[in-house]
Amino acid sequence: MSGLGYICGRKEGACPLSKLTEALLRAVFLTLSLALASWTVAQAEGQDAGAHAPAHEISAVDAAEFSAGDLIMGHIADEHGWHVAGDFSIPLPVIIYDTQRGLKVFSSARFEHGHAAYDGYKLDDGRIVAVDAEGHKDEAASANIWDISITKNTLTIFLVVALMLWMFISIAKSYGKRAGQAPKGMQSLLEPVILFVRDDVAKGAIGEKKYERFMPFLLTTFFVILFLNLIGLVPFFPGGATVTGNIAVTFTLSLIVLIIVTVNGNAHYWRHILAMPGVPAWVLFILTPVEILGVFLKPFVLMIRLFANIAAGHIIGLSFFSLIFVFGATSAAVGYGVSVVSLAFTVFMFFLEVLVAFIQAYVFTFLAALYIGAAVEESHEHKESLV
Repeated sequence: MSGLGYICGRKEGACPLSKLTEALLRAVFLTLSLALASWTVAQAEGQDAGAHAPAHEISAVDAAEFSAGDLIMGHIADEHGWHVAGDFSIPLPVIIYDTQRGLKVFSSARFEHGHAAYDGYKLDDGRIVAVDAEGHKDEAASANIWDISITKNTLTIFLVVALMLWMFISIAKSYGKRAGQAPKGMQSLLEPVILFVRDDVAKGAIGEKKYERFMPFLLTTFFVILFLNLIGLVPFFPGGATVTGNIAVTFTLSLIVLIIVTVNGNAHYWRHILAMPGVPAWVLFILTPVEILGVFLKPFVLMIRLFANIAAGHIIGLSFFSLIFVFGATSAAVGYGVSVVSLAFTVFMFFLEVLVAFIQAYVFTFLAALYIGAAVEESHEHKESLV
């Protein structure tokens, strides 16, 4: 079976090219939707982690004053600039909507890594706040600020979107030129993954008859999470952003799953949530609130699982690395001795995190498919009537 057959799940020649192109275009649209949604929500929460000093500032701190916590959280935190090496960082656009002063757009370099104010604004613990003429924070004016800046995490999301657009469009063109032929190049690389998501995730969890309509979403979710996880493991520009370690991003992804489940839930699904058949009325007073709570707990588990696993992996790896400087502050000889063990564990954690990147992309997609499958599953009576 050729690449076209793998994607469509039918016999050779039974899947028209237009259907494949339509599925790919839908996946592209969902990719953009996920990116824009993550960008919007990340601005509201993502800066909370910015309360810690950026990694490039910590690198300049004396060994005796080294703070492992600042280094670790500085790596995980979102920033208004992108540190590259040493004292060099790439400034990013600051976009502020002030309800009193209107829209403001300028470079984050104006803040000088939080040491200077510009046009009445300043970085305070990673957040953009309003300041008075003397440079003191103005709480009332700060409440009027909507920060929709292009931060490091936001830019990483758009880089992944660009990568996926290029991949999907390139593959769609390849299928058009090589219709009915064996896969080649990127086609052969991605087809086993697509086949895996289709057969082992979508079909098994949602069912043979209804899985196709959700495939673009599941494929997009899987590849977005996978690429964001992997790019966060690259220790140099344009990598290093812990996007899926930001709870705002995982919240957005989980919220999308909740919306899809809610909108597509059939009467059978909601009947079992609101008033489970065959259960005494007095029990429903206890069971129904629990079932309704479960509707929200499922995406909550998705959010926490992805966030905690990715963030914890980065924290553990950086903790081993920080031991070099912690012990080195007491004695150079001890620091050199510990560095061998620390680097070995850091390398081990890196490869473990590569595995975790794939596992977490699979787990999130699989659980999302399970929740969708439960929402669209028909009752046994309906299935028997069809037979």
